[in-house]
Amino acid sequence: MTIYRRWVLSNPQGAFEAKNRLSELLEKARHGQRIQITKRGRPVAVLGPVEDEAKTKHGRVNVLVRARKLREQQKAGSESLKALIEEGRRI
Repeated sequence: MTIYRRWVLSNPQGAFEAKNRLSELLEKARHGQRIQITKRGRPVAVLGPVEDEAKTKHGRVNVLVRARKLREQQKAGSESLKALIEEGRRI
């Protein structure tokens, strides 16, 4: 068993074996398991679940930054609300 950053990985899988058992390994990854893929005995990849960006601290910060930028872009300029409504009716 190998420790990769903060995750514990299952028994390493050779690339050939991983290719033959890909569906099974994907199902394990979907359930949260991380699988180390090796080539000629050397680790080359880790197969694991996709992390939801909003669940990680870094991801939450990115979501907030993008929301603020979007809000700034959507702020109305000097036009009045009535003028914007009238413009929308003409389209």
